[in-house]
Amino acid sequence: MSSNLSQAKTRENLMSALAGEALSCTRYKLAEKVCRQKQLFVLANLFKFTAAQERVHAEVFYKHLKQCGCEPVSIRADFPNECSEEPLDLLRHAAETENHESSEVYPAFAQSARDEGFPDIAQDFENIASVESSHGRRYRHYADLLENGRLHTCESAEDWLCLNCGYLHSGSSAPETCPVCAQPQGWYVRLCETPWGLEPKC
Repeated sequence: MSSNLSQAKTRENLMSALAGEALSCTRYKLAEKVCRQKQLFVLANLFKFTAAQERVHAEVFYKHLKQCGCEPVSIRADFPNECSEEPLDLLRHAAETENHESSEVYPAFAQSARDEGFPDIAQDFENIASVESSHGRRYRHYADLLENGRLHTCESAEDWLCLNCGYLHSGSSAPETCPVCAQPQGWYVRLCETPWGLEPKC
């Protein structure tokens, strides 16, 4: 890495990105709490899962910042503020924020880093932008399911996983109550949409 990062615009961009990722992590933890209160545990776990990834992104940017010292970094940035306590609004807002980061903010930061001679930082911005794009798609998908009353139902048979106890159910909808742990339907998710996908065959 070049020794002049402390004078580069990329340093400010790294701090903006760090602040944005830390804020996203916190916002998603708050959204998780809202969804748990509404017994939408699939959505709560979605926000929790994504918050953990945002924390890792913040750590990537922090690692770069540490290499140019611990002096304060002044930034001016606009950050999203979501005041709704409705899960659908939280999902839609998260999707918009992720799309903005992936399509506008991080590509611009990557180009600036590359222009200033920091290709490794540029690559991190680009890689994280691709992750944020997948976050946006995932949030839009679940927002559409929730809005259309399809979060726990589908047109054809699916395998459903209880996130509480692991019970697998096949059918066009998740059970109203899990037959194993007696938890409500809100714990069920399509098995194909879990981070680990389908069960191994061996």
